[in-house]
Amino acid sequence: MAGKVKAICEEKIVPIIEELGYEVVEVEYVKKSDGMNLTFYIDSDNGIQIEDCEKVSKPIDGPLEEVNPTDDQPYILSVSSPGLDRPIKTDKDFKRNLNKQIEVTLFAKVDGRKKFEGELISYNDTSFVIKEIVKNNEKEISFDRNQVAHIVPVIKF
Repeated sequence: MAGKVKAICEEKIVPIIEELGYEVVEVEYVKKSDGMNLTFYIDSDNGIQIEDCEKVSKPIDGPLEEVNPTDDQPYILSVSSPGLDRPIKTDKDFKRNLNKQIEVTLFAKVDGRKKFEGELISYNDTSFVIKEIVKNNEKEISFDRNQVAHIVPVIKF
């Protein structure tokens, strides 16, 4: 059911949000403690404020009722920012983080390690390369995207 709801929303609702000038980073339909939640994670070049979430929420409420993606099952609608530490998944995410520090977590160890941190220096459809600096030694490390469990930007305040 979750896949069906997500597919319907991506086809029918995401274009409405994009017309408003926002990028839809992810559509999520999951069970949480308060019931089923349908969340649209949005972004823009200027970042996301609470007012942006309100601007998106109102125009999609009616169309969501029309397409009825949950077949009348109750849900809570949320529009949210993906946050500063949102996972890097898509080509847009890789482009946005090019030449920035990222943290890579692998499914299985490589050279005895599962975690790596370095500057994202290149990417393509199937792989990416980081420049890791350890004890003043630079090393370029290439990863296949399918070996990666999680990639996030390194946030330093």
